[in-house]
Amino acid sequence: LVRSRGLGDVYKRQTLSDLWNSLDFSAMLSALMRLIAVFLCLTVHETCHGLAAYALGDPTAKREHRLSLNPLRHIDWLGLIMMVAAGFGWAKPVPVNVRNLRDPARDMMWVALAGPVTNFLLAIGFALVLGAVVAMLPSPDISDTTRYFLLMLVAGVNINLCLAWINLLPIPPLDGSKIVAYFLPPRAAWAYMSAGRYGFIILVLLLATGLLGHILGPLIGG
Repeated sequence: LVRSRGLGDVYKRQTLSDLWNSLDFSAMLSALMRLIAVFLCLTVHETCHGLAAYALGDPTAKREHRLSLNPLRHIDWLGLIMMVAAGFGWAKPVPVNVRNLRDPARDMMWVALAGPVTNFLLAIGFALVLGAVVAMLPSPDISDTTRYFLLMLVAGVNINLCLAWINLLPIPPLDGSKIVAYFLPPRAAWAYMSAGRYGFIILVLLLATGLLGHILGPLIGG
């Protein structure tokens, strides 16, 4: 019995050792760098929506503590999983009370535009840091730490561009639809924005058929 237990312990240790050795830590760290970039991009995007609304007269986001860089106040977990897995995701929408805005139609356009513009600026920032780091590298041989940092910077550029262009699509309730609605007659704008109930279905169909990639590919890849 003692010998049997001893063999069992050896087998368990060997199994755990094999499991540990089979883990792909490189892939896990790469995914972690991408996750950090996603948290930053989504958080700043939503915070800037709230800041724009606050500057234009609506304190709703401030009252609900959404003018924060704490990602937990903004992250929608299903949207986060989709962003990491499929490159298409979302955060919790920042609450905006249009009745508090000085010019509801015009100001809602500016609030909507704040998110994508922020992502474009973040993409430029990530790209500048990436270029500076690459220029300072002494040789092509880099440490693992530097490589993962570079991966995070590349992810930051790609994710911000992806978020910006997706949000500018004129599909309600995305930011682009609110910009388009401003230029429509009131009745047409109301009918157009009413299609927002189908927006998620349209996006999923675009993703499933590959059309979303055809639309965004040239915009992101250049």
